[in-house]
Amino acid sequence: MSARDSGESVAEILAGKVGALAPQRVPASVRARAEALLIDVVGLCVAARRTDYVEALLAAVDSGGPCTAIGHATTFSAEHAALINGAATHGEDFDDTFEGGPVHSSAVIVPAVLAACERFGRDGRAALVGIVAGVETLCRLSMVVPKAVHRSGFHPTSVLGAPAAALAVAATLGLGRKQMVDALGHAGSFASGIIEYLAEGASTKRLHPGWAAQAGLQAARIAAQGVLGPRTVFEGTHGLFNGFARSVEGDYEVLTGDFGERWHMDGITFKPYATGTMNQPYIDCALRLARRGFTAEDVADVLCETAEGYVHRLWEPLAAKHRPPNAYVAKFSAPFNIAVAFVTGGAGLAAFTEQAAGDERILALASKVRYVVSPDNPYPKAYTGHVRMTLKDGRVFEERQPHIRGGAREPLARAEIEAKFLGNCDYGGWPKGGSRRFLEAVPRFFDGPLDLALLRG
Repeated sequence: MSARDSGESVAEILAGKVGALAPQRVPASVRARAEALLIDVVGLCVAARRTDYVEALLAAVDSGGPCTAIGHATTFSAEHAALINGAATHGEDFDDTFEGGPVHSSAVIVPAVLAACERFGRDGRAALVGIVAGVETLCRLSMVVPKAVHRSGFHPTSVLGAPAAALAVAATLGLGRKQMVDALGHAGSFASGIIEYLAEGASTKRLHPGWAAQAGLQAARIAAQGVLGPRTVFEGTHGLFNGFARSVEGDYEVLTGDFGERWHMDGITFKPYATGTMNQPYIDCALRLARRGFTAEDVADVLCETAEGYVHRLWEPLAAKHRPPNAYVAKFSAPFNIAVAFVTGGAGLAAFTEQAAGDERILALASKVRYVVSPDNPYPKAYTGHVRMTLKDGRVFEERQPHIRGGAREPLARAEIEAKFLGNCDYGGWPKGGSRRFLEAVPRFFDGPLDLALLRG
């Protein structure tokens, strides 16, 4: 039954569905996905812990409080821990993504829930409910008006992450239905995140998930004290989707209809490469071409089919994408991603350094990459890659990738996710004993009391 048929608002129906969740009724596959997301988040936070942007955040907020910034000995308030961990998770664009959005769910939800658990003494069972409620909500919110939030100039992870985090924290704290609705209402006003960072490669995007986590946590805490929020926060004339998607005519049934019965979070993608979501299939193509027996210097021209929705993020202005000004901007350049994968044979964290961004051999190949928009590209239902290299001797080599690896069509095994975690911990300089102890604790993480002290260091 739709919100309009029942007389209830979308937020009220959604809160009722979330309120019915219980840890013992979470399917085994969904619990396993929550564990995998937790593993990914912790590893990513450790990998980023010595970066300039994380160190800047640590200096920008006041220390002191009961909550853990993963990989750091200093503790913080709940809101500041959520901000730091969210930014660290997303900072290298190596975190999970949901193809239908795209949105990065764990970077928002896991930090918010962990902070709430530490601050209010909630256990692993509450954390499980909060994480699955929030991640599922964020995935579904991204499908209400597909592509519209991004097209309107906003970052869906940030905008939609705030209400999803609010609901996650409300579920973690065991708030009632009315308080959940109020939390969603407040979060709609707290939501923010423009994509102007694309213009010059600013680090603001890195902050977005942490800001959404912090905003959602604060919204739930305010709602818990009885402050009234608008119950038509989603579909209202001045609601979230009108403000950020320029339309209230969305598919709200996809948000609420079978919530708790069907789990879209089962289809979340774990990235194999430390770069933007849309680049991942192009990297697979480039790596396969690199094994075909020719060099970057042999290449005369590179042509890629792409989606219209990719152009303003990965391809234009093309001259700027050929020579990104820094390593972070390089993550949002399809030409650079193709070139760095072909030349270096990889696209991990070490491929996106300032040294790599200035490597003339990589940039020379990147400058030969151009694109054509394919009207048949299935984005955002699927992320595909295509690279055709024409050599100076006239030979042509071509590769296609029909889907993103790590997603529903070709998922990463748990062992691969754990290997990624261990690699990230090594990159961040975390002792092997600590990372191994955490992995051993994960199967019990959602069963009893939580002690996040093992994540400090």
